[in-house]
Amino acid sequence: DPALDAAIAAPSRTKANAQRDGARHPAASLLFWGLKPGETVIEVAPGVGGYWFEILAPYAKATGGRYIAAIREIDLKDRAKFTGGDLYGNVSFTVFGQTSGPLGPANSADLVLTARNIHNWMWVPGMAEKSMRDFFAVLKPGGILAVEEHRADPRQQVPEARDGYVAVATVVDLAKKAGFVLEAGSEINANPKDTKDHPFGVWTLPPIRRDAPSGQPP
Repeated sequence: DPALDAAIAAPSRTKANAQRDGARHPAASLLFWGLKPGETVIEVAPGVGGYWFEILAPYAKATGGRYIAAIREIDLKDRAKFTGGDLYGNVSFTVFGQTSGPLGPANSADLVLTARNIHNWMWVPGMAEKSMRDFFAVLKPGGILAVEEHRADPRQQVPEARDGYVAVATVVDLAKKAGFVLEAGSEINANPKDTKDHPFGVWTLPPIRRDAPSGQPP
């Protein structure tokens, strides 16, 4: 997909995000998730780094699609990151959170992407379940829920995935209860060097590189 290649290679991307491409394989990941030109894509909780936003928003503009950032209501005042004039086109916003309403009109999105978020939602009672229901409701029949997550397997998942690693079965079960059917999984981003036994969980690893308990000095 030339438009996707161009979005990934764009000089407008931040250096920190581009340096992560070797670990996150954006082209292979997005093609696996079924991204196509002209689609309506909702990215849920894109985060302050905006890794996928920097690729998906220009891609949507170039192909006549639509990019929607689903962010917490508290973040709406800080959405300058997701605007860039002609660079990103007409970026839209919707609210996503523990008590939010629908992400958009029913059956209106082609692709919903959530990257490294599910472990956080598991810490809030009912949040992971609500999230899946919201995703299912906004997707068109045959639409795709794309999940990128730190995988606990083959090690057992710790309670509430407090170290950031989630079992595949946990995600699949949550999705199936909301009405989804598993289409496929991928080893594109698998890292055989990850021992999953880091002192501060996944936050010990890049790009966070935490070296002290949360809230404590480095």
